[in-house]
Amino acid sequence: MNLKEIHQVYFVGIGGIGMSAIARYFASNKKQVAGYDKTPSQITKDLEKLGVKVHFEDDLKKIPLSFLKKEETLIVYTPAIPKNNRVLTYFLEHNFTVLKRSEVLGKITETTFCFAVAGTHGKTTTSSILGHIMAEVNATSFLGGISENYNSNLILGADKISVVEADEFDRSFLKLSPNIACITSMDADHLDIYGDAAALNESFIEFSNKISETLIIAKGLPLKGLTYAVNEPADYEALNLKVESGKYSFDVKTPSSEIKNIEVHLPGQHNVMNTLAAFAMADSYGISLETIKKRLSSFKGVKRRFTYKIKTENLVLIDDYAHHPTEINAVERSVREMYPNENVLVVFQPHLFSRTRDFLDDFAIALSKFDEVLLLDIYPAREVPISGVNSELLFDKITCKNKKLTKKNNLVKDIKNSSAKVVTVLGAGDIGVLVNDLTNKLLKTIGNDVY
Repeated sequence: MNLKEIHQVYFVGIGGIGMSAIARYFASNKKQVAGYDKTPSQITKDLEKLGVKVHFEDDLKKIPLSFLKKEETLIVYTPAIPKNNRVLTYFLEHNFTVLKRSEVLGKITETTFCFAVAGTHGKTTTSSILGHIMAEVNATSFLGGISENYNSNLILGADKISVVEADEFDRSFLKLSPNIACITSMDADHLDIYGDAAALNESFIEFSNKISETLIIAKGLPLKGLTYAVNEPADYEALNLKVESGKYSFDVKTPSSEIKNIEVHLPGQHNVMNTLAAFAMADSYGISLETIKKRLSSFKGVKRRFTYKIKTENLVLIDDYAHHPTEINAVERSVREMYPNENVLVVFQPHLFSRTRDFLDDFAIALSKFDEVLLLDIYPAREVPISGVNSELLFDKITCKNKKLTKKNNLVKDIKNSSAKVVTVLGAGDIGVLVNDLTNKLLKTIGNDVY
């Protein structure tokens, strides 16, 4: 299939972060774009501003008539769409050209020099950092989050170089043809897809065998490639790490050189690792060290990755996408580093029944490290409920004494009743939308004395 001959693209699940980046790409390349999603969001509003037609009812009558001409229309869907979705079922039963998001991303990037960022944690931040660096040479980057620098999940450049997130969910990353890639982590996740950690590892090995030029790995992973690490021997080392005025400063030793005083405005040592991975990929391509340093200093971060929503003398509200125990631990360490003397409250919305079940003890241990816990109901996403798996099951295992099961409409009251100055809102479900309303309501109660 030649994408250049496609004139219309219809997305089933267009509001998804990965789907919407591809929709933006096609719209920017003058294709006619439309799609369905379950609920409106800022992402769908931004797409509509680009001329994309979006509907929110699973109803064939809502599809623009021109997109029902199967010879002229490509259908793109996400595996997160339920199998009983009427719109998707129609396209499949009527023999339209229907491709998964990962297949389309693979086709867009197969003729480019492709950078791929893989790993169970750190993909979005690492690929966003790399995309910002590679914008210097006009790369096009497809991101799994909204970059603060570009207010978009697409950094639109030319068609010679691409940067993509290589998502392990549903083995999507096996559809890519990377030239340079990194793997940030291989922790067990998506066990609803893989069954066990061994199968997940095999998939990462298969991905690593697809890389044509250079593989870069976090030191300690069971793969062969150039390694990176903080304060320990590796091919790429971050050394002399310091925290100064809310930012990290460190030196980097490469396999052939060294550069001093790299500055990164991101909290947490895990983000030093993410930065180092992007640094190594850009250096392997041949971007000068001084250019990399300059680009890193101007990187502003990714929305919902330790994003400050409120920063006042009496209340700090931090929003983060963390939905796996490893990510929750990273947020907790970062908060303690930034606010060592403050009580910290976590608001957590578990994501998926299967993930809650598979990592129940690890979630309990991670959440128990906070001073106070507010626990919401599980966000089901693509899943149907699993008998016996609910937030109460997790709640009972949390050892933090100051804990409460709550509902979304009680959060403002619960946070106001807390003695914690620092509040972290964590999860990958609709809490990401809820946090904006929560922010506005809390600001009304404390005033707008943001510093």
